[in-house]
Amino acid sequence: MTPSLPDVTDLFDEAPCGLIATALDGTILKINATFCGWVGMSREDLVGKKRVQDLFTMGGRIFHQTHWAPTLQMQGSLAEVKFDVRHRDGQSIPMILNARRRKRAEGEFDEIAAFVAEDRHRYERELMAARKRAVASLEAEREAQLQLRDRALFAEQMVGIVSHDLRNPLAAIRMGVQLLERTEGERRGRVLGHVRNSVERAQRLIEELLDFTQARVGSGLHVNLQPMDLHEVAERALGELSLAFPDQQITHLAKGPGECFADADRLAQLIGNLVSNAASYGRRGTPIVVRSSIDGPTASVSIHNEGEPIPPGMLADVFEPMVRGVTGSNKVRSVGLGLYIVREIAKAHGGDMRVASSSPEGTTFTLSFPAHRAR
Repeated sequence: MTPSLPDVTDLFDEAPCGLIATALDGTILKINATFCGWVGMSREDLVGKKRVQDLFTMGGRIFHQTHWAPTLQMQGSLAEVKFDVRHRDGQSIPMILNARRRKRAEGEFDEIAAFVAEDRHRYERELMAARKRAVASLEAEREAQLQLRDRALFAEQMVGIVSHDLRNPLAAIRMGVQLLERTEGERRGRVLGHVRNSVERAQRLIEELLDFTQARVGSGLHVNLQPMDLHEVAERALGELSLAFPDQQITHLAKGPGECFADADRLAQLIGNLVSNAASYGRRGTPIVVRSSIDGPTASVSIHNEGEPIPPGMLADVFEPMVRGVTGSNKVRSVGLGLYIVREIAKAHGGDMRVASSSPEGTTFTLSFPAHRAR
């Protein structure tokens, strides 16, 4: 037995899609119950009172004006155009709209079929999110490859520099030992002094590499903050440095009280690196001035030398590893880690390093850090 079918009116009203007939300006002339239910409005709210574009979001209205209406005018149809349609409560409903322009004896009008596109909308969002994740993953992989390449290049350069810089003190030690086997008396003492200096140079190089590895690969340089006198630490460090640089005038100026919390050994290391740097690059015969001061909550240490300034193009990178200066004919061989380690010591103290360098003023490196522990 053939089931009884709904009449045309019921088919229109209860169709599984929204059906709308509009005037050419978009005014709604006829609409089915399905669409009315989707937007939470009655026919009385819509027919003759609203234009279809009034139900769109602002972006949809602009698209309707610039694309929908002109295309219908020229082509007579549109297929699968996505709009966000506003519900009575303000919520947006993603819909796919098909439209066709009809010509009848009584005039022209547009037929629109609408389909809710929640599943498609969700799929598109997931697809876009997946695409973003893929792009991010690709960028991360590219960045990782660049880092690996940079690390490989860095390691290659480091091995070359260390091989060169360790070769000289080790060769001096070997020659010194050979000489010791054949010498006696005062000359033997001088040879022992050269051997000791070479051993200390090699040891400093190895210590710099260990500090660099801890700062770069580990969790940063370790410091043991204890009560100490900043001026005493600076004076003691400069006393040792005066033996290493007997021809260099080093002056210490202290200001204010000296009590603070810091790692005395690390500060001595920082002062040693900066004074060594000043002795290497400063103008011969001019003094190196070291200032230590505590002003309220801030402790500071500065090292000043006269001579050719650091080139402006180098200032921004002077604390980066493997940046080494060349001033005139004074080419200083080093691994280029001294100033990098200085900056890491400053960071470990919760402070920072600054550098100022010009022809009339000379070069000044300044460490600033909290003098007291936070309560």
